Amino acid sequence: MPFDSLTPDESTPFRIIFVCTGNICRSPMAEVVLRDLVTKLGLGRLIATSSAGTGDWHVGEQADGRTITALAKRGYDGSHHRARQFDPLWFAEHDLVVVLDRSQERILRNWALEDRDRAKVRLLLSFDAEQAPLLDVPDPYYSDDALFDAVLGMIERASHALVKQLAPAIRQGVR
Repeated sequence: MPFDSLTPDESTPFRIIFVCTGNICRSPMAEVVLRDLVTKLGLGRLIATSSAGTGDWHVGEQADGRTITALAKRGYDGSHHRARQFDPLWFAEHDLVVVLDRSQERILRNWALEDRDRAKVRLLLSFDAEQAPLLDVPDPYYSDDALFDAVLGMIERASHALVKQLAPAIRQGVR
């Protein structure tokens, strides 16, 4: 999806949803990181972030405690997050659906009923040229705190790269 076809304005922000498996580790990290970044850049009213999971195992739960801790160590607040499952009807409500690995990419492209919606699905690491060859952000759920910290670092780098691509079009108000 080319970012030169954006139509941002303050009444209808550009809407990004991050999707991982259970919406308690990676996608909440990405949501919080990107929201913080766009707020610091003065784009908070122009870019809206949210997150969801492909599965329903954790709906209504807080983010994993290790997610909240990793975020807090770097100055982010993930304590208000509540997990939810992605609803295919949400394609119409979002401009970009950013997935954390290829399994979510496959699932969401299968859930999309139209090519336009399938085209909204992008791997997070695809925005960062250095990390793009990795394709997937690893799921830290069955690992230790060190992997949560490493995953957060990957997400921060890719989020900066995403904003670097997105911000000029948002600032110019191109649509």
